[in-house]
Amino acid sequence: MLPVQQFIDHVLQQQLFEASHHVLLAVSGGKDSVLMAQLFKQAGFNFSIAHCNFNLRPEEAQRDELFVKLLAEEMQVPFHLIRFDTKGFAEKHKISTQMAARQLRYDWFENVRKAHDYACVAVAHHQNDAIETVLLNLVRGTGIRGMHGILPKRGYLIRPLLFLSRQEIDQLVEENGVPYVEDSSNLSSKYARNKLRLEVIPHLREINPKLEQTFAENIARFAETEELLQQMVLQTRKQLLKAEGNAFSLPIKGVRALKPQKLLCFELLRPFNFSAVVVDEILLSLSKQSGTSFYSHTHQLIIDRERLLITPLLNTSGQVFYLHGQGNLDLDFGQKIKLGFAEDSAFGTEKNFAHVDASLLIFPLIVRYRQDGDKFMPLGMKTLKKLSDFLVDEKIPLPQKKKVPLLINGNGEMIWVAGLRQDERYKVRATTKKVAIFELSN
Repeated sequence: MLPVQQFIDHVLQQQLFEASHHVLLAVSGGKDSVLMAQLFKQAGFNFSIAHCNFNLRPEEAQRDELFVKLLAEEMQVPFHLIRFDTKGFAEKHKISTQMAARQLRYDWFENVRKAHDYACVAVAHHQNDAIETVLLNLVRGTGIRGMHGILPKRGYLIRPLLFLSRQEIDQLVEENGVPYVEDSSNLSSKYARNKLRLEVIPHLREINPKLEQTFAENIARFAETEELLQQMVLQTRKQLLKAEGNAFSLPIKGVRALKPQKLLCFELLRPFNFSAVVVDEILLSLSKQSGTSFYSHTHQLIIDRERLLITPLLNTSGQVFYLHGQGNLDLDFGQKIKLGFAEDSAFGTEKNFAHVDASLLIFPLIVRYRQDGDKFMPLGMKTLKKLSDFLVDEKIPLPQKKKVPLLINGNGEMIWVAGLRQDERYKVRATTKKVAIFELSN
């Protein structure tokens, strides 16, 4: 017998959707999503089924697709299907196959939801998925937001199985003879999440047999702690952050007085997409001279006398581009910048190459064209020089000056006047362990 009433109580308690709503279920064919569909059916909710064929395991992918299609027919509910070229998408966008599959499926779910007016999209994450997410976040580095794991509801996405553990799902499927198909990739330790599931969590359960219950209680506490933090952030933001046209300002005196400073400053700047690394640089630079700049992928922050001035990235002399890692970046004027890495510390002298100490890079890197006040430290010098003066010394014709790409680090410092001179502060040294090689080409 399925826990239908417990399922309904969870939906009501978490306010996931209303009884009259039409819900789109993401069904892969595995135990979790098939059990979710069975619970929706027995609870009498109105739902449709959506299935993604990622074409990653040809025979299994076709089997899964057919299984879910027949399940929808058996349940007499509408069925949505899409087939992706996941590997091609991953190669094109230079991301992992897992990341590509995630982006493709969630973008498609949202398109289907809007097109057919579904109230929400249900995915079959359970308590153990939440544990894995918290552990992954801890290993990779996280703030309080990463400690609450997977929320029952986020926007139009709902997770109605978070009241069940992996073991409870296995038991329910076996006892009730629920048919499903097994994804062979779930048995591989190739992926980080699988490694946690197969190799780490069993050892944690040896220490605490009630691991799922303990994590559920901890996650609830972390979620409440985050809510309390956000209330404090909102109050602090109202006190300190002032709108000035399309810009915002923060008083440096107020930032200095924040306690805890780093946490609150990061949360204040979160809407402007500044990373934790850049926030650290900002706090270390509060005493620097006016004009010191820092960048996120959407905004620029400038130390302006007694305040921090935050403005959207608007560049009248050309677009702003972002380099998130190894690969090619197409620029204006038919130019391209390529980034690669090497382990040796060889140093090149060609002007269309820059050899940089990779440990100093703060991603995303920014490529833009010149602005008033730009300065850098030309290779071989020990002081900053105005970019305008450098271009005059290099006898760059006026029409060409606006076409010179500038590679900017995440902390606002210039790394390379592309095709002309790189910055002394980022050169390869004897202690350099990894070299970032930038190439400018037409």
